Amino acid sequence: MMVLMRLAALLALFISVMPVPPAFSHALEPGYLALEETAPDTWRVFWRRPDVKGSPMAIDALLPESCDVRRGLPPGFDGSAWGTGWITHCAGGLQGGTVMIEGLDRTRTDALVRIQPLEGATTTQRLTPDQPGFTVAEVPGTWDVFISYFQLGMEHILEGFDHLLFVFALLLLIRSPGRLVGAVTAFTVAHSITLALASLDLLRIPGPPVEAVIALSILFLAVEILKRKDGTERLSERFPWVVSFGFGLLHGLGFAGALSEIGLPQGDISAALLAFNLGVEAGQLTFIAVALALIWALRKSLSAVGRFDVLSARSQPVMAYAIGAVSTYWLVERISGF
Repeated sequence: MMVLMRLAALLALFISVMPVPPAFSHALEPGYLALEETAPDTWRVFWRRPDVKGSPMAIDALLPESCDVRRGLPPGFDGSAWGTGWITHCAGGLQGGTVMIEGLDRTRTDALVRIQPLEGATTTQRLTPDQPGFTVAEVPGTWDVFISYFQLGMEHILEGFDHLLFVFALLLLIRSPGRLVGAVTAFTVAHSITLALASLDLLRIPGPPVEAVIALSILFLAVEILKRKDGTERLSERFPWVVSFGFGLLHGLGFAGALSEIGLPQGDISAALLAFNLGVEAGQLTFIAVALALIWALRKSLSAVGRFDVLSARSQPVMAYAIGAVSTYWLVERISGF
């Protein structure tokens, strides 16, 4: 545990100088293009772009040449992003045509394209700056769906500062490696359960309260770190899996909220849901591995200069206050947004 405190001081400095992420810090921020076939060869289009300093991101959706209306009207702001919609007729359907997100190659974001035909499976395609367009396939592959949703899940957790801060607080709080493994496992099982239930529409809880309680869960761990004393263990240290499981249920609802913005392909719901959850877990394990590697490197460097013991006594409360400050900011902002 003393080793973890070395990383705490470094991260405390980082947090103190970095801008606080927005209230819904873990929400996905790609462009989103949805095409729904309402009649043979007639499609309802919805195009949503991220907000960049009060203006829509400089990207635009371009439909295949077979469509009579390939672009939409100027977008309107919905409070978090810029959206527009239109109806288009695509002679012969979309199959074999190219869907392109113009300007995506000049950004660092992604775009999600969801195509829902009258017959057949709904497909989802992830576009990136390196691949800003794709040809609509006649028969979508399950493997393509799996890869796309796995990448989305991994990116979501790695961009979700609140989820990662919760995991890092667990690393600071739990001294026993065995209990740490149990806590992380419980967190994974819990968020997997609620992610599946909410994504399949078997569990419905409003998003804003969930987001607020997620921030509260991080604040709780910060308080637990501050109240810990040498020689005694708090309940959250003796039974960390209970805390992790309880709050993991809420974090799973947060994951589901992000996934609901994308939707699940009707023909491959199981594959997409499994892939997204595995992607979340892969991202979480990647973060833990990187954190532990940094801890090991920090311990080596501090031991070499004889500063190991001095820093360990001071870093824990500093890091706990930093975590508490950020989570309190998120909590207040999210409650004010109800």
